[in-house]
Amino acid sequence: MSLEKNPERGLQADVQAQPDAGGPAPARRRLGVAERERQILDGAVSFFAQNGFAGQLRDLARSIGVTHALLYHYFPTKQALIDRVYEELFESRWKPEWDALLDDDSIDVEDKLTAFYDDYVNQTLSREFTRIFVFSGLEDHSITDRFFAMLRARLFPRLVRETRRHRGSSARGRASRRELELLAGLHGGFFYIAMRRWIYGQAVTSDAAPERYEAALVRDRVRGYLAASVELFGDERPPSKRRRR
Repeated sequence: MSLEKNPERGLQADVQAQPDAGGPAPARRRLGVAERERQILDGAVSFFAQNGFAGQLRDLARSIGVTHALLYHYFPTKQALIDRVYEELFESRWKPEWDALLDDDSIDVEDKLTAFYDDYVNQTLSREFTRIFVFSGLEDHSITDRFFAMLRARLFPRLVRETRRHRGSSARGRASRRELELLAGLHGGFFYIAMRRWIYGQAVTSDAAPERYEAALVRDRVRGYLAASVELFGDERPPSKRRRR
């Protein structure tokens, strides 16, 4: 049977038990479709995070331990593989619980934004997420454009609404350019934490970068953002509801 008809024959990384001394080598265990796709996808995430999207698929296949034909059997085009990486690494990491958290009117705005960003920074901004996002921004924008579109639809309107709520505003119109730029400083500041760690190779808060970015530092950034919003756009809350400083 030719390789084209049976691309699985070309796989070099099938799971195989170690043979007993002097005994016959056991047969390779063929991976199922889902296992094989997972193997290729995990390998692609690591490859793109290290090399960007300009890397050749032949090199990707070699790094995974599969043939070029087998790679194309599962992902007929490079863009199909990139789209699958986006779904796995970016879209699927958005938690529905974040929507519920941000929409809960019973939670103080500062506490709400702190809880959201504490989880977002530590659960989302991994090495692979950060490096692939930067490579996409430098190359074709295919991932960055899709991710920012999701943020503009799902996150930023909620954050603008909560910021206005914090300063007592009842405005329901579209966010102004100044409001969006202030918000970009907050959100981009959290991404810069990941940039320092995974792009520049710098420790975040100590000589040995911690596994988690501390919640107290998240709160500092949120508190500074909310204070700036009040300073720039005014505090419309009645005096009795303003937080004492």
